Amino acid sequence: MIPRYTVAAALALVLSACGQSRDGTLEIAVMGDAAALKESGQRLSPPAQLLRSATHEGLVGFDEQGRVVPALADRWIVTDNGQSYIFRLRDGTWPDGKRITADGAALALRKTIAGLKGRALGLDLAAIDEVRVMADRVIEIDLSSPVPELLTLLAQPELALTWRGKGTGPMARGEDEDGAQIYTLIPPEQRGLPKQPDFARRARKLAVTLASPDKAVALFNDGYADVLLGGRIDTIPLAGSIGLTRGNVQLDPVIGLFGLMVDSTQGFLGAAANREALAMAIDRDAVLGRFNIGGWQPTTRVVSPDVEDDLGTIGERWQGMSSEERQAQAAARVAVWKSGGRSVPTLNIAMPGGPGSSLVFQQLQTDFARIGLSIRRVGERDRADLRLIDVAARYGRATWFLNQLSCTVQKSVCSPVGDERVAEARKSADPAARAALLAEAEAEITAANGFIPIARPLRWSMVRSGTPGFAASPWGWHPLPPMAWLPR
Repeated sequence: MIPRYTVAAALALVLSACGQSRDGTLEIAVMGDAAALKESGQRLSPPAQLLRSATHEGLVGFDEQGRVVPALADRWIVTDNGQSYIFRLRDGTWPDGKRITADGAALALRKTIAGLKGRALGLDLAAIDEVRVMADRVIEIDLSSPVPELLTLLAQPELALTWRGKGTGPMARGEDEDGAQIYTLIPPEQRGLPKQPDFARRARKLAVTLASPDKAVALFNDGYADVLLGGRIDTIPLAGSIGLTRGNVQLDPVIGLFGLMVDSTQGFLGAAANREALAMAIDRDAVLGRFNIGGWQPTTRVVSPDVEDDLGTIGERWQGMSSEERQAQAAARVAVWKSGGRSVPTLNIAMPGGPGSSLVFQQLQTDFARIGLSIRRVGERDRADLRLIDVAARYGRATWFLNQLSCTVQKSVCSPVGDERVAEARKSADPAARAALLAEAEAEITAANGFIPIARPLRWSMVRSGTPGFAASPWGWHPLPPMAWLPR
């Protein structure tokens, strides 16, 4: 981490660890702190997901465009109407030199899946019935019903397999004499793979600096980093003054959840109609207008209309009503609550730091004041009544959104009936029936008003023109290994 001095002093400190002093090394700044290097298990922050995916492989992985590519499995087939996935493992070795076999890989995969129980990602994988060994290097995953997104799920960093606590690459992490994190592609022959004659010429090192958002942007802006990763809504104003005017900022076409999660059901927030009043009060166009980003659209739906299994039967809420009309109706509900001698204390909203969060809070403060409510901003880890949620979807189907809002994951406000419809959909082999059940689930979960959507998330990066191995990704993060390969 860069000490908390001025930006100029910070840049002086990293001068020997960046840019000109490491010829041929790609310099990457990541918004995050050194704690990401120590994270383990299946609960990973976004920076930890990025770093884990560089040194740990699953059966499959992602390329720079977010497409599924081979990893520990070099090929696979789908049989039994989508209810069986058969993977053939590559010929290679575990970190200790032992040969990769189906027995070891299956054991590691079962352990990994079990560790996800109680999380949304665990629900995404709930249709997995069994992980079976079919032959020395062949694994079969049996499903209770088709999971079209299974390969995308298996490519997630949390589904990477470990052998005695270590990953299989494709990169190794080390430190240079200045303490910078250096990621190096492991030669294929050291992983039990055929030797590549041009490996030494094409492979380059990556120097990764974890830094606070403002310092990470400064590293890029002053030429000490070629790529900046980890940008979200809370930090995007940092890019506006420099990157947007130079074409360096790249926005990812992500979908997901960006809005307020209700974390308390005390008093006013105990009634679904009152929680709906909060949702009605938000002028979403005004929130997005504070950022002035073209193409960013507001939404009142908990499921993105862009998902493959959306029937189109559930539209945006309160269509035909202006923001003023919605706020007037919301204000009336607050007035009714207060008329009974009940007060509404100032609501605490937990948000991450950053100028983007400040812009969102300022608009929410204005909108809620118009209906007779006051709010206070607290830290993102503090106890609160409402919490700003900003999560990019892992795959493009309605189940991702609904699992995020299930009673397994969200304890304060959820819909047991909605969860039942999702469970029924999971068991259905008929795509039309499945989509209809998911639409019913969305209606039930929406009516609970436990999550108040504002817009789709934003994910942004900064990258020098012509940098190989970087591309826009629908998942909002950018694997390191492709950036370590120079073009032929």
